[in-house]
Amino acid sequence: MAAKHAVVTGASGALGRIVCARLVDEGWTVAAIVHGDAARAPAEAELGLSADLASEAKTQAAFEQIAARLGTLHGLANIAGGFAWETIADGRAETWDRLYRLNVRTALNACRAALPRLADGASIVNVGAASAARAEPGMGAYAAAKSGVARLTESLAAELKPRRIRVNAVLPSIIDTPANRAGMPSADFAKWVTTGELAGAIAFLLSDQASGITGASVPVTGRV
Repeated sequence: MAAKHAVVTGASGALGRIVCARLVDEGWTVAAIVHGDAARAPAEAELGLSADLASEAKTQAAFEQIAARLGTLHGLANIAGGFAWETIADGRAETWDRLYRLNVRTALNACRAALPRLADGASIVNVGAASAARAEPGMGAYAAAKSGVARLTESLAAELKPRRIRVNAVLPSIIDTPANRAGMPSADFAKWVTTGELAGAIAFLLSDQASGITGASVPVTGRV
């Protein structure tokens, strides 16, 4: 089997680490992009580097490094993002800008940097959110940003059909992470989607087994 190379953004987070490990287990060579100290990249990654993905120039520079090391890319998992709970009445407009930057700009910049380096028939998976379909109190800015990720996914999927590059999104509910457990200690954690479950969905969509799927937003919601 020919080697397949993938880039995982947000690779130092709870989900990013599991995705990197899952892809390596399935035979991928992984480049992991983190924010901050590059030493935080998962040990399984062939290459770990730090980049501010909200900056187009820094994103392009990171992908140049990756391509110089790995060559042609076959997959991109856009996991980098951010969350804030804030009501519209008591919140700040800057929160909307920040969440757009963390969720939409990072995915957009990574996709644009990857495109000339992706093989025909490659796959991109973005992480959206189930809450983008209907925003609950305090979720306006986050839901709006993740709605942007969904529209980015759909439009890019249509644009890349001639190259057979698939672009899909996963839509998790609350992910079972230490940070979410600390923030919602009274919740029923058993209902949340696990990082392993979500990583499995991402790995499937990146794989050739999902060759007929593009432009989809796939709910991965556990039992919420």
